[in-house]
Amino acid sequence: MTKTRWIIFTAITILLFGALIIYSRDNRTTIDVSSVDPNSIVDASEQNGNIGDRVYNDTKSDLVFIEYADYQCPGCASAQPGVEQLMEKYGDKIAIVFRHFPIISAHPNALAAAAAAEAAGAQGKFWQMNATLFENQSQWQANNIAERTDTFKGYAEAIGLDINKFVNDLSSADISQKINFDMALARKKGVNATPTFYFDGEKLSDEATKGILQGDLSAVSELIDSKL
Repeated sequence: MTKTRWIIFTAITILLFGALIIYSRDNRTTIDVSSVDPNSIVDASEQNGNIGDRVYNDTKSDLVFIEYADYQCPGCASAQPGVEQLMEKYGDKIAIVFRHFPIISAHPNALAAAAAAEAAGAQGKFWQMNATLFENQSQWQANNIAERTDTFKGYAEAIGLDINKFVNDLSSADISQKINFDMALARKKGVNATPTFYFDGEKLSDEATKGILQGDLSAVSELIDSKL
């Protein structure tokens, strides 16, 4: 790629990120989820941009563990190792679901990160990008638009994505709809902070949540085991 074409490509990418933010802010309150059960796995539909819940291992189970998270949230990054332990221990026994709840007022890059995760998901690599964003949060959390664009493209290359498709999908109306849909479900459940965890329809206790943040799964394991 020539230098001129690369500059044009980068400029378009930055504009797409900006457009996504404007689109999402303007439309996030228009999704009606009154008929949706937020405690169960939600399949793809027009309401969520034809992008269903992100379920680890695609496990089908009536027992559903849901994380509402923000990629720029320090607590969510701290919880990631504990969540990964949970996936390893229970990923084939219960449905472990990730839903987006970017707190844009506090974390200006969170929405773009959510779009990057979903753009990776469009190529079957949501969980790889999910882990990458949390593990490298300090690299991009203070980036401006141009810097974070380059950073996210680097992550996309590292996990083997088609970069042109990745960039195009960042501004996808379906991805914007998916993120807004997740946020609507979070508001329906009364989520006002991240990370927030639910299991079998009930919010985790402070003890269990603190345990995940500290990598101690004893409390949440006791809860899950009691339902299996």
